[in-house]
Amino acid sequence: MIEATETIDEFLLQHAGDVEDAIRKAARTEILPRWRRLADHEVDQKSGPHDLVTDADRLAERYLTAELGALLPGSVVVGEEAVHADPETYGALQGDAPVWIVDPVDGTRQFVRGEDGFCTLVALAHRGVLLASWTYAPAREQLATAVRGKGAFLDGARLLSGAPAAGRDLRLATSHPDYTTDAQKRALFPLWTDGFAPRACGSAGLEYLAVARGELDGVVFSWEAAWDHAAGLLLVEEAGGAHLTIAGEPFRITGDNALPFTAARDTATAHRIVDVLLNPHW
Repeated sequence: MIEATETIDEFLLQHAGDVEDAIRKAARTEILPRWRRLADHEVDQKSGPHDLVTDADRLAERYLTAELGALLPGSVVVGEEAVHADPETYGALQGDAPVWIVDPVDGTRQFVRGEDGFCTLVALAHRGVLLASWTYAPAREQLATAVRGKGAFLDGARLLSGAPAAGRDLRLATSHPDYTTDAQKRALFPLWTDGFAPRACGSAGLEYLAVARGELDGVVFSWEAAWDHAAGLLLVEEAGGAHLTIAGEPFRITGDNALPFTAARDTATAHRIVDVLLNPHW
């Protein structure tokens, strides 16, 4: 088992390309062949009609679980579909072993519709600290990567999130109403005010990428599932952005966060978003 982050740093120096290759192969063999070709029997519901899972999700996660575990002996995998089958596996995020956090198809609803707004998300964490992430949008042929302390990149080009232009409404993506409770909707409602331009989010991973690219000023989410957030949080952070819960603390992938939370292009914007959530400007 890996005992020190320095050892994981060495692993990333030597094997980050192998991780990328595994992600690309999972998409090439299990995801893209089913894109726009899904049969009815390959799509199921989990908690409801908007919470979908496909054979692409299951098979890509199975492939990545085997490949990533073999690349880093002693590591464990927390994948969306595995946790759905056995919620106890989520507890590995709080253990001592390095953890691969995997969302095989983020944006499954878009994938089922035949749209290109989906991605595969992989992050590596150790003792609650995010160390590396990969956001791969295979239908768009885009790969974004981040390593803690070494920056964020999209297809090899450095990402810098920058700051929103003064005087312009903040462009925000928020939890989709199809996936939020009435209480969560009420918590997000203060964003519908002067100076803010919120909209419902699509793939969380691609929304985080838009923040890291400076195309979106922030995201505001009301759920904690680590596979949706881990890769994007590090990507935004390494691009110069910040994340903050309504308790004024950075988001913790291990859970127990005060919600909702935001990830934004810069620290000032994150604080501005949290302020309006706590103190509605009505």
